[in-house]
Amino acid sequence: MRNRTLSKIGTQLLRLRHDSSQSSQDGAAPADYGLDRRQVAEFVAGTLDAEGEAALAHQVARLLPFHWTWPNRVAEEMSQIMDHVGDQRELVAWLDGHPGLPRLVARLYVFMGLLDRYSAVPAVVTAMREYRERTPYPPGLEAYLVPATDDDTLASIAFKVEKLLGEERTREAVELALATAAWLQQVAPRARELTPEVGDLSELMGQARQDVQAAAADI
Repeated sequence: MRNRTLSKIGTQLLRLRHDSSQSSQDGAAPADYGLDRRQVAEFVAGTLDAEGEAALAHQVARLLPFHWTWPNRVAEEMSQIMDHVGDQRELVAWLDGHPGLPRLVARLYVFMGLLDRYSAVPAVVTAMREYRERTPYPPGLEAYLVPATDDDTLASIAFKVEKLLGEERTREAVELALATAAWLQQVAPRARELTPEVGDLSELMGQARQDVQAAAADI
């Protein structure tokens, strides 16, 4: 994962997400999802070995899509982990250091952070709307877009990526992210015409696509 991509997102990646009918508050983590207390304590103390840290990263990655429904104990342990690494952005950087599910989840959350950043940017919304006047449903997004294009369109896709991760439909989450990134690369030149400040949108989406594809190859 490139530092430049990570630097473009905010530090609050674990946010309440929603679309027109559902919220990320709607689902709780399965009963077998949780954190190993000993591993958490040793990680925070700086004494956890590499094998234990990899196992802890996997546990964290599975829990992230349920961040608004964590029971108190899990929330406290996750708070300890985040305090140890720095913040939410540093948490995904830590996850990215562990191949497999942790790395893929980290890169998808960075991608969701980019969607949150651009979702309400007027030039991007206008460019998406103009594209959809010619092609109502971009390839791969037919099942995910509603007819209207507005400030919530990209945020709603971020919600759906997170929801798919929570349902362990990892491949579908990857495909949705890649299709969305490809679409945004196509609309980026028009968005840049409207507002030059969004000029790096195409490059960021290209980098995000490469990062997600590389991580998914290890799953």
